[in-house]
Amino acid sequence: MPAATAYLSECARATAPGESRFRIRARIAPARAARIIALDERAEGVAHRLAGRPWTNARFYVNRSQGSTDTSAGGVLLREIDGPSAPLEQVLTDTDVVVVLATEDGGRATAAAIGRHCWRHGITTAGVVLGDGFEAGDAVAALRPYARVLLLSADESDVSELLTALRV
Repeated sequence: MPAATAYLSECARATAPGESRFRIRARIAPARAARIIALDERAEGVAHRLAGRPWTNARFYVNRSQGSTDTSAGGVLLREIDGPSAPLEQVLTDTDVVVVLATEDGGRATAAAIGRHCWRHGITTAGVVLGDGFEAGDAVAALRPYARVLLLSADESDVSELLTALRV
């Protein structure tokens, strides 16, 4: 008759005392300090819907710099959803990851300023362009040099999945 361990499931064998030396004892890192920035009006609607979900350490902002000729980080003005406005540099202080949402090209200059600032300060940047026709080709081009993740999608739920994957 075979040994009793031959009848144990994988889970039972993995919890055996001899297997404890293989267990990872490190604590799971806390959620990242994330900023989600909507560049245009339709992206703002997406940000509002996402902000209503339970995120650990995310803050949501909308672009208030459209039409501005100052494309430096100091010239970009963002407004926290249901909150005050602040310059980009202040918004991104102590931030680990930035996710930029776009549905059109109106926020190209802001996207470029965000990308440059994040690159200079070592902040992970992701861009999500939402829509069927991808009318945001210029926003994509502005983010491409800086974004580690650049997602083109017609499905709004992909943004939620990305935020979850980034431990927001």
